[in-house]
Amino acid sequence: MNKKSYLISLLLASILGGFVAVKLNQYLQPKQTIRSIQDRQNIQLANFLKDSTVKVPKGLNFVIAANAVKSAVVHIKTTYAGKGKYSSSSSDPLEDMFRQFHGEDNYRRRHRRPRQSSGSGVIITDNGYVATNYHVIENAGQIDVVLNDKRSYVAKLVGKDPTTDLALLKIQEKNLPFVKYGNSGKTQIGEWVLAVGNPFDLTSTVTAGIVSAKGRNINILSGQYAIESFIQTDAAVNPGNSGGALVNLKGELVGINTAIATRTGSYSGYSFAIPVNIVKKVLNDLMKYGQTQRALLGVSIQNVDANFASNKDLSVVSGVYIATLTKSGAARSAGLKIGDVIIKIDDQQVRNMADLQSLIATRRPGDQVKVTYARGERVLSTMATLRNRQGNFKIMRAPRKIATEKILGAVFEGISLSEKTKLKIDHGVKVIDAGKGKLKESGIRKGFIITYFGEESVNSPKDIERLIKKRKRVIAIEGMYPNGEKAYYAIGW
Repeated sequence: MNKKSYLISLLLASILGGFVAVKLNQYLQPKQTIRSIQDRQNIQLANFLKDSTVKVPKGLNFVIAANAVKSAVVHIKTTYAGKGKYSSSSSDPLEDMFRQFHGEDNYRRRHRRPRQSSGSGVIITDNGYVATNYHVIENAGQIDVVLNDKRSYVAKLVGKDPTTDLALLKIQEKNLPFVKYGNSGKTQIGEWVLAVGNPFDLTSTVTAGIVSAKGRNINILSGQYAIESFIQTDAAVNPGNSGGALVNLKGELVGINTAIATRTGSYSGYSFAIPVNIVKKVLNDLMKYGQTQRALLGVSIQNVDANFASNKDLSVVSGVYIATLTKSGAARSAGLKIGDVIIKIDDQQVRNMADLQSLIATRRPGDQVKVTYARGERVLSTMATLRNRQGNFKIMRAPRKIATEKILGAVFEGISLSEKTKLKIDHGVKVIDAGKGKLKESGIRKGFIITYFGEESVNSPKDIERLIKKRKRVIAIEGMYPNGEKAYYAIGW
């Protein structure tokens, strides 16, 4: 074989070998059947990721925290007596009789619908204690709590604290999911957090962001004793999310969402939450005493910055300047003076008024705190025993209220949202025990739902108590039974 023939044979053998190798490789490779766009994407992404250096950082996963919390965040609906539309036509002869008896104008006043509002709340115990904002339930006639699974309950207001914008509710249920308390003192700027709310009855909504700042005072709470030391985040929070949970990636509660920075009424970049360390103390007070136990240092204060320090010739450029001292306050008794600058409480840094307020807000009257302060060039410390507003160390309890549920010898409760929907009514109070008094004598039976007491609509047992004080010789009562049967009664005095 000459050289030319040898080269041609070698070339043909190479081509044949390559062809056989390709076919053999195709035969040995598993067949990939592409049935959908998703299949194609998965194959392409798998090929891409073989050589990709892009990796998802470990631990940055919101699923665990969201699943741990969302079932324990509730929707809160509040009902207020107010003006609304009424129906001017009726096919019920008994209702027509009441119309003639009371007069058309009175009938129209009585049939104005109450207004409603809503927000969010956080279940904090398995037996039904719910945390929310005070402004969510302020002046409400009835408070309904709707769980994530749509179960609805009429809530009892255990206590409220406008100075921190917190309120504690209670529903009658057991074995509920709840959110575990975290420690807002350990929450760090830059840390990931989730805002979980139940706005507009949409069930739980989860947004993510980071802690942008701590100890923010945005001047939204009024009153001499108001406390503002908010956690600022960039997690999206909108109207309806008030009272919802701010949690860390462990699903631990670090704050109660309260406010947004906005000019439009919608979220525009920043939201604010009450730190859970304040929440824990306030809600425990409300549960145990019915009101918040405010501990006071007995000072009026100002923030210290570089300009203020220069004007006052101070040795420090941050902290809280004591402008005045109350006569019987803890600070005066501990030896503090006007002009001193508080820089630490119990060895925790005090940079501004919000820091001082948040640290004192977690204490009760009678507690001792170590106060570190600058006086001239010296840094000193002293022990101060905190006092209440009256200047002593007593625990204050909420005054006992007259039981609103047991009136006229009967026991009442609010009606749930499911009952309202079923009966197509906006308001009412249910008789759960007719007792032996005037209500029973009038013929009213257990289960009757009073919608009008005299000339006015009722939303809660408190409304009936209020209207009894205005009673006339005879009061007409209008309502219905759970089967939809309307009934009318009258009680005399």
